[in-house]
Amino acid sequence: MKYAVAKKITGMLLIGSLLLSGCQVSLSPQAREAAAAVDQADLPSLPPGEQLKSSFSDPRLQGMIGIARNEALQLFIDEKTAEIAVLDRESGQIWRSNPADREQDGIAAGINKDLLSSQARLSFFNNQGQSSTVNSYTDSIGHKQVSYEAMPSGVRVHYQFGSTERSIEDLPVKISKERFEQKLLAQLDKAGERALKIGYTEDKEEGVYVRIDKALQGLQLSRALKAFDTAGYTEEDLAQDHAEHGIDQERSGPRLFMMTLEYELDGENLLVRVPASGIHFPEEYPINTISVLEYFGAGGMNEEGSIFVPDGSGALIHFNNGKLQYPGYQQDVYGPDLTMKLREAGSNEAKARLPVFGLIRKEGAFLGIIEEGDAVAVVNADISGKLNSYNNVYPSFYVMNKSDVTLQASDMVRTLPKFQKKPTASDFVVRYAFVGGEKASYSGLAELYRNYLLQTGGLPEQQAGKEQAGIPFYLKLFGGMTTRQHMLGIPYDSTEALTTFEEAKQILSTLTEKNVSNIQVRYAGWFNDGLHHRLPDSISVDGAIGGKKGMRDFSDYAREAGIGFYPDIALLNVQSKKGFKPNREASRTLTQEPAVVYPMNQALQRRDRDRSPSYVLSPNKLDQVTTEMLDEMKSISKEEQAQSLSLKDLAEQLNSDMNPKKQLDRTEALGVVTKALEQIKQQAGSVVAEGGNGYALPYVTGLTDAPMSSSQFKLEDEEIPFFQLVVHGNISYTGSPYNLSTYTNPRQYVLKLIEYGASPYFAWFNAPNHVVKQTDYDDLYAANYKQWVDLAAEMYNEVNQTNLPFAGRFMQSHEALAEGVYRTTYDGGGFVIVNYNDFPVEVEGQSVEAQGYVTGGEQL
Repeated sequence: MKYAVAKKITGMLLIGSLLLSGCQVSLSPQAREAAAAVDQADLPSLPPGEQLKSSFSDPRLQGMIGIARNEALQLFIDEKTAEIAVLDRESGQIWRSNPADREQDGIAAGINKDLLSSQARLSFFNNQGQSSTVNSYTDSIGHKQVSYEAMPSGVRVHYQFGSTERSIEDLPVKISKERFEQKLLAQLDKAGERALKIGYTEDKEEGVYVRIDKALQGLQLSRALKAFDTAGYTEEDLAQDHAEHGIDQERSGPRLFMMTLEYELDGENLLVRVPASGIHFPEEYPINTISVLEYFGAGGMNEEGSIFVPDGSGALIHFNNGKLQYPGYQQDVYGPDLTMKLREAGSNEAKARLPVFGLIRKEGAFLGIIEEGDAVAVVNADISGKLNSYNNVYPSFYVMNKSDVTLQASDMVRTLPKFQKKPTASDFVVRYAFVGGEKASYSGLAELYRNYLLQTGGLPEQQAGKEQAGIPFYLKLFGGMTTRQHMLGIPYDSTEALTTFEEAKQILSTLTEKNVSNIQVRYAGWFNDGLHHRLPDSISVDGAIGGKKGMRDFSDYAREAGIGFYPDIALLNVQSKKGFKPNREASRTLTQEPAVVYPMNQALQRRDRDRSPSYVLSPNKLDQVTTEMLDEMKSISKEEQAQSLSLKDLAEQLNSDMNPKKQLDRTEALGVVTKALEQIKQQAGSVVAEGGNGYALPYVTGLTDAPMSSSQFKLEDEEIPFFQLVVHGNISYTGSPYNLSTYTNPRQYVLKLIEYGASPYFAWFNAPNHVVKQTDYDDLYAANYKQWVDLAAEMYNEVNQTNLPFAGRFMQSHEALAEGVYRTTYDGGGFVIVNYNDFPVEVEGQSVEAQGYVTGGEQL
């Protein structure tokens, strides 16, 4: 992805040549002066395009021409509006980029009406950091600024947004109450007054009227500009108002943006691409996000269906659910970037682990798979009745991020925007896959996605056919913790044992005696000063828990007993500054501070700044640290191969580095992380990871803390095991440790494991509970193993007996049979029906006890 910044331009020929070469254009102040001196016709313009040839037609798609087809699909486009339609030839289902009956929408008005006809929307900042939007219908089609190019299997659409006409920047950001009322309102009729009162709000404390940028778009902006003209408002007035209120708003050239959308048939799928080389914007107006096909397949108020969103394990939002008082769904794929100052997510908010979304109707469904740009993607969804009459789901992508820098002088505080140095270095690609009515369910979409991952190497080898003594029992053992001690009044850090290697053997021996098999141990806090360990570029096994010899002996014991031993390592978060240089090795935020993360205070649901933070390792350092870590692990292990590993954060979070000298945006960081995962997998062989972001799935054999629920946002109607439907049979998984979870009823936990095909999981130490009180580890207060070991064995033996016949097999479907009653069906026909109710039920010819379950069908 190349960017050309014009430093000295004597005419617009250079800009035109840059555009034709596919480079980005970002205009400097000198370039703007040159641009202002030339004719409008010489400004950056659309590629000339071509007249598209119609190969076929369909009477249901009046005004559209057929431009590409294969055995599965036909692609149509309307050259006047740039809207497209895809015909599934087998099912006869038509999927439109824009609702066919949008003109009859009785709710949408103004810009919201225009958005129903748009295929793309850009949000951008001005030099004050204020956000505005343009869309392809109002700001491109409306100005006849669109051109087309035929592709072998589709079409390329070029949009130019905006024009050289006047913009919102011709209106004051603030104007005094006296001037607003006397200079403007007093000179206008009622229509003019209304236009200004829509676009400005009174700040009574400051005695001014403040511009509402979101209200001044499309027709409302035109009306406001006309009202100012009618009142005789001039350039001098604008300069006076900005000077009076200390607003340094640099006037710039035309707000022109360019973007290309490519539609291409690929077998049974539609590929939609926004090439990075086709995104152009002025330096003064950095694009924040690009939203694509917001109303593709949108369902109307008279239709039945559901929106699938990737919230945690997955969730459904039913069409027209009437929840108008709740905000729309919006989640970053792979969770937040910890180098960005984002809203504080509650600890109960699940992350969107998979880069997918979908829409389900009885007659057919589609799944959107974000193939490129997933690391900077956001999935959005909403219901009808708010801004329009449609239920929709779509992706957005971050192009340039913004933060705020606060400058404080003796008597004045000023906040200035700070922008990302370079735009996201990635194309944005979404694959739309379609299924007919027989597969039009979330189970059908999960099967489609699983098959896609298997074909593209996105999942490890299937585990079916491998003999297992039992389903995995996941156990996290806490080795040592660093505490502050004092000697003769002098403070020092000391590593205190929570579970030594010898004590760990005793815990595992106790479990084995209670018939718990296939134990998989994540051993945390075993090196470099315990749980909050130093950077693992060098590794020293903590003497407090047994040292290197103790670890080797424990490894031998585990191997002989058939127990999986996975030493736990954090690579992305560094919780000790010893040997770590934050200014050189930590990721930088947009304000150029080292990125830090404070632990969550569960009671207050906010970050606890009284506790020790962790630093976010720069992805620029990850390759080196991974290589050194693996070399260190080889030296510890007696075998040629390094020890199997547990990864605390590499599959759980994804962070950028906004250091302008070595910026790595989140898509570039994703490449670094996947390289590290591949390297670890090749050397360690067996890998258990926490979390389960989609890019990590090919490299892991087991997952802990995998999503077992959704965030249960108010807009959502149903929680589903989409994640489990995708990965079961290829990866074993479990959720949070039972004894550290929010579960208060062990029966409910067992039923969930059985419904979701998951394994039991506990987190323990050997020391008394009180040793973690008033330390950074007080959230582990209930982790002494003795109080849990009998319950754990009881849980395991019940879940193992039920889930073992399905181990290594694909999860074929999941469905709600009644309130609180669910059936999970596996490849081959075996099934389990779970009843969460406090009373027995009769469903599908089966009697299921209260808080019980039944199995049936063909089983191995």
